[in-house]
Amino acid sequence: MIELTETQEAFREQVTRFAAEQIAPHARSWDDEDIYPRQLFRTLGELGWLGIGLPEAVGGGGGGAVERCLLLEGLAKASAGVALGIYVHTALAAGALAEVASAELRERHLNGLLGGEVTGAWAYAEPEAGADVTRARLRARRDGDRFILDGSKMYITNGTFADLLLVVARTANEPGRLSGLSVFAVDGNTPGLTRQPMAKVGMRPSELAELHFDGCAVDHDSLVGDLDHGFRQCLPVLSRGRVFGGALALGLGSAAFEAAAGHIMTREQFGGPLAALQAVRFNIADMAVRLRAARALVYGAAVSMDAGRDFDAEASVAKLVASETATWLAERAMHLHGAEGFMLDSPVQRYYRDCKILEYGEGANEIQRELICKAVLAGFRP
Repeated sequence: MIELTETQEAFREQVTRFAAEQIAPHARSWDDEDIYPRQLFRTLGELGWLGIGLPEAVGGGGGGAVERCLLLEGLAKASAGVALGIYVHTALAAGALAEVASAELRERHLNGLLGGEVTGAWAYAEPEAGADVTRARLRARRDGDRFILDGSKMYITNGTFADLLLVVARTANEPGRLSGLSVFAVDGNTPGLTRQPMAKVGMRPSELAELHFDGCAVDHDSLVGDLDHGFRQCLPVLSRGRVFGGALALGLGSAAFEAAAGHIMTREQFGGPLAALQAVRFNIADMAVRLRAARALVYGAAVSMDAGRDFDAEASVAKLVASETATWLAERAMHLHGAEGFMLDSPVQRYYRDCKILEYGEGANEIQRELICKAVLAGFRP
């Protein structure tokens, strides 16, 4: 773990306290009911946390990637599903507007997002293409000074309720390429937009939806970035998302680890606590080592990002290691809890269900391995 400044440490403690008091007591009921606590957007907006990591010049709360990682890790430790919704709202929706949108479009939408009065989503995955955006079929056809959107998106976090959707659409007939892909800021009440909730195994509070656009008309001024190039211009926002996805994984992994450590100290078996058994102790040691290593990678990448260094390879490594570590930690926590961990009353089964999606989100881990290999081999070219 990097050495935090006094300000960062105070912020970490504030987030930890907030999550323990305002999120953790309700995490199970939100998971059981498959519903997002939407009032949290306003609460976090009032605290100024939705703008963390965004420049003050555009209305953000200042700070950088380290502060945003601290926020997401702290929230995810209490409820990964809640943290996921906040991540999409802040890092993707608000982040893309802050970095790529015109001043007019930022003026129209960004303050509402950062204050929590408006909720945001990022819509690019599709039924046939999945996350391969080069195969996007949702089209935006020009009609005078408007565009008409037709097609579908799916697996959209916050999709059931988002007031503002950043939608990736093909505006030029160049299938298989990033060029020809634009991004539109679409009002959630636009006629022709329908939403269908999607049932999930984990991250249940994060309300996913399939979105259908049937002749949805949006103004030309709704373009985020340049026509035919908006998605490419948003790629740096998505690249940073790998680091923030790693922070979510750290929160989940920490929760699983602490649950396991607490359990073995109090669970009596074979004439004493489980913590007296060497095989169990070795499990805890391995869990602590892997969690510490993952945290060093995630925050190391965040520091590189804040310093303006090239962080792409670091981001892939951090996302890969942190997400797979979280899955492993959750499995170990389940194992150490025995039958108790298999019961719905135990929080470790929720950690186990929540963590797997982090291996696919923000680019599947197979993609991260390919990117890492590409970066490594670049240094061996003759």
